[in-house]
Amino acid sequence: MFLRSEPHWEVVEPLKEMGWRIRKSLFLIKPKDQPKQRLLLTWIEYGPDRLLSAKDQAAVMKLLPNIQHPSIHPFLHAIANENGALVIRDFNKDGCMRDIICKTKPTKASFLKRYCTPKSVQCFSMAEIKQYGRQILEVLKFLHDKGLAFHHLHAGNVLIEKEVCKLTDLENYMIGIPPYYKQFYSQFRKIHSSESIDVYSFGQLLYEMVFGKPLNQATIDFLPPNSPATIRSVLESILSTEACKMGLPTLEGLLSHPLFADETVRTVGIKPQLKIPSKLKETFKQYKEGSERKLKEEQKVIGQVRRLTKAKAHHSSDSERRRRKLEARKKSQKKLDLVKENGSTEIPDATTPTTPDSATSSAPAASTS
Repeated sequence: MFLRSEPHWEVVEPLKEMGWRIRKSLFLIKPKDQPKQRLLLTWIEYGPDRLLSAKDQAAVMKLLPNIQHPSIHPFLHAIANENGALVIRDFNKDGCMRDIICKTKPTKASFLKRYCTPKSVQCFSMAEIKQYGRQILEVLKFLHDKGLAFHHLHAGNVLIEKEVCKLTDLENYMIGIPPYYKQFYSQFRKIHSSESIDVYSFGQLLYEMVFGKPLNQATIDFLPPNSPATIRSVLESILSTEACKMGLPTLEGLLSHPLFADETVRTVGIKPQLKIPSKLKETFKQYKEGSERKLKEEQKVIGQVRRLTKAKAHHSSDSERRRRKLEARKKSQKKLDLVKENGSTEIPDATTPTTPDSATSSAPAASTS
C-alpha cells in the first residue's frame, strides 16, 4: 500500500534471510529515476513496549529524517500507521560490524549461517577499538542530551563507512521493540535507566569487538589475562557481576576513561544537529520515564519469580529431603517414647492381677452381703 501511494520507488527483491526479528520485513528497493541505486526499506510492527499515542508516533517518525549526526545512519523516509513503522535508508552492501567480524556479507546467506558458525573471525585492532568506541560513546551521549536513547546497540546495528561508525535502527526505540540484550540486563535491578541500558549494551559490543565473538551471557568475571589492561578495566566496570549489581559507569565517565579520553574522532564533516519541538520534548521525557518505570516493574516480577524458583529448588533438593525425613523420624521416635513412658505408669493400676488369696478373702464378704 505504501508503494502504491509513493510511485517513485520500486521493489528490487525481498531480503527474507537478512534479519532475525520475526515481525520485521526487509526489502531492497530502488528509485525509479535512479535504477542503479539501492535502498533498504524496513517494515516493522509495534513492540510490546510501545507507549506513544498514534498522533505522537507519527510526529516522532516525521522527526527522524531531520537528525543529522556523522555517527547516525541517515533516514531518507520514515512514517508510521496503526500497525507499525516504515523506514527507508541507504543500503550498505558491506553490512554491519558483525559482518566485518564474521567476514561475510549481509545478503550472502541466512542470518544463522552467517553468524552462528563463521569459518573465521576478525577482531578489531586497538586503534580501531579506541576510535570506534569513542565515536559510539559520543553519539550515545548526543542522543541522551537530546532526551532520547538508543537501547538497541549491538554489532548488527552498527555500520562502518569510511572509518566512521553509524548507528542504525534508531526507530526501534520509538516503537517499543524489545532490546537485543534485555534478557541479560533485566535481571539486575541497578540497570534500570535508559543510560545504564546503553552503557551495558556498549560493554557487550566492546567485548565482541575485542574477542571476535559475542559474550552470549549476562556477565563475565574472568577475562583472558593477555587482554590489554585498559580494555579489561572498561569491560570489568560494565560486565562484571559486581558492576551489574552495584551500578554501571555513566557515558561521561566512559568518555573520560584512558581508553577513549585522548582519542579524536574522525568524522565526515557533518555537524550534529537535532531540533526537537517543545511539544515533542515533553513527549520524549514522558516516554523515557514510562519505559524506565515499565522496566522496573518487570524487574520486580523477575525478582519475585527468581526467589520463588530458588525456594522451590531448595525445598525439593536431596539434602532438604533427607533433612525433612530425619526430622520426621525424630518426631515419630519422640512420640513413641512418650507413649511408652505414659503406658508404663498407668498399666499397673488398671490391670492389677488377682491372686488366689485375695479371691478367697473376698468370697465370704460377698456371701455375707
